Amino acid sequence: MQDHLVQTYSISDLRDRPEFASTIAERIWSAWWRDQGVELEYLEGLVNENFSSTGLPMALVAHDGGMFLGTAHLIDNDLEARPQYAPWVAAVWVEETARRTGIGSALTRAAAEAAFRQGFATVYLCAEPAMAAFYEGLGWHCIERNVDGLDVFSLSRPS
Repeated sequence: MQDHLVQTYSISDLRDRPEFASTIAERIWSAWWRDQGVELEYLEGLVNENFSSTGLPMALVAHDGGMFLGTAHLIDNDLEARPQYAPWVAAVWVEETARRTGIGSALTRAAAEAAFRQGFATVYLCAEPAMAAFYEGLGWHCIERNVDGLDVFSLSRPS
């Protein structure tokens, strides 16, 4: 039933759609940081770093005109326990009403493609084990399990 809610959308670089910055910060903060006692202002600062970057970090936003649908990020590191891996697709978030419409897959692909365009041969991401099938279905390969409770995946640039 929800599939009809999202029929058309675009994926833009946040630098081209700055009006979504505060929404992105709030969603990421609510999903992963609030319960750890991190202040929303800290996440707003991280999101705002995208505006002075020409490489990493990079934020993508899925939207239907002015309606926010989701986000994904390309960052230097998303897992302190694995500093040798870079860059990372991180903070993939899709609004509840837009889930199961392909937006999460599209955002993840777009972030990986952005890394490849920047010259990286491999990109990484970490996710809860329950998300493994989703990322494996997109072609990601699990390279480590249970690193601080997360699985680590990699995706290589197509030859």
